[in-house]
Amino acid sequence: MIINIRVDYTVADIETMEHVSKQIDEIFERLKEKYSIDEYIEISTCNRKEYYIHNDNCVIDEPLLDHENKSIIIEHGDVAINHLFRMASGLESMIVGEDQILGQIKDSLNIAKKERHCGKILDTIFTKAIHVGQVVRNKTNINKGSVSIGSVAVDLAEKHFETLENKVVLVIGAGKMGSLVAKSLAEKNLEAIFVANRTYYTAVQLAKDLNGEAIFFDDLNKYLKTADVVISATGAPHPIITKKRLLEIGNDFEGLFMVDIANPRDISSDVEDLGVNLCNIDDLRELAEFNKNQRKSESIEAEIIIGEEFDLLKESFKIMEIDDILGHLRSSMEDIRQRETQKAIVKLSDVDGSVKILDNLTKSIVNKIFYDINKNLKEAAKNDEEKVIEMAEYIFK
Repeated sequence: MIINIRVDYTVADIETMEHVSKQIDEIFERLKEKYSIDEYIEISTCNRKEYYIHNDNCVIDEPLLDHENKSIIIEHGDVAINHLFRMASGLESMIVGEDQILGQIKDSLNIAKKERHCGKILDTIFTKAIHVGQVVRNKTNINKGSVSIGSVAVDLAEKHFETLENKVVLVIGAGKMGSLVAKSLAEKNLEAIFVANRTYYTAVQLAKDLNGEAIFFDDLNKYLKTADVVISATGAPHPIITKKRLLEIGNDFEGLFMVDIANPRDISSDVEDLGVNLCNIDDLRELAEFNKNQRKSESIEAEIIIGEEFDLLKESFKIMEIDDILGHLRSSMEDIRQRETQKAIVKLSDVDGSVKILDNLTKSIVNKIFYDINKNLKEAAKNDEEKVIEMAEYIFK
């Protein structure tokens, strides 16, 4: 059974997501312990926290999956897989059609493979989801002229000031999200752009691409004093900018514009007490809804593609179910072939070239016999002819 446990921006604000993400981790750990789950993939972004689990022992009415928290979504089987396909296609993103989620899904799959908790089933599903995301973007205009969360953050800052010309911008975090923000900023006629990151080398690389300046994370206070705009997108587990920290720097923060696109949040809400204009992921929802309405026709095309690809995936799973039967049958045939060939070789050992001729002949016979069996069984699997498959299991066991 495929199980998806998640919380995302569609059912929770940023504060709720932070809290519920911890609850989801706890549910997953208890499931993992109870059922010895060794096939799972975790997806964690600023807008969502999800687990995909494959386990045939866990049942739908498992008490651990019975909860009253409306912010925790639990789906099974086809519904869960369809959600993954929609997510890979950008239909579940706050900014419909954004490309970053596809890279995040790829990263999650690669991590699961590296850590060896991605089996054949989830590998097949996620590989297909990535393919679906690519097809949707190639065959529709879902991502044409699309914007990312990062570029929307820049739009918010520009809307606040009317223009970012001659403004000093501080970007905290040089990861993927920070990079998207910085690249959007690079198109503006800024006075200066500074990039801070805990790993200084990473900040240097990004700043170089932007003709900006990398700063040491420990020097953050100095640059917070002079910034007009602060955009933060780190992976820190707790806020790195608070009212207390700002008060230690000074007390004149009227007009400072901060955008927090991290989850958990980088900037605590109490900074607003100092006159700071603070926006976070929740403030992006209005822009996201506008974007969604603009892409309705493209979404319809994307849904058609998702449906077609989903049917193909189900066919491939039906084929996978009989692969063991076919593999066992082929192995049995090969054993018989080799035994009978050896008997014949003894009898024909005095004939020049007979060994090779006989080996080729017996291989050809097995291939021809197996061809129709292989073809007909796969066809039966596609057509859900369970009695035929059961009979094959009985005959060829």
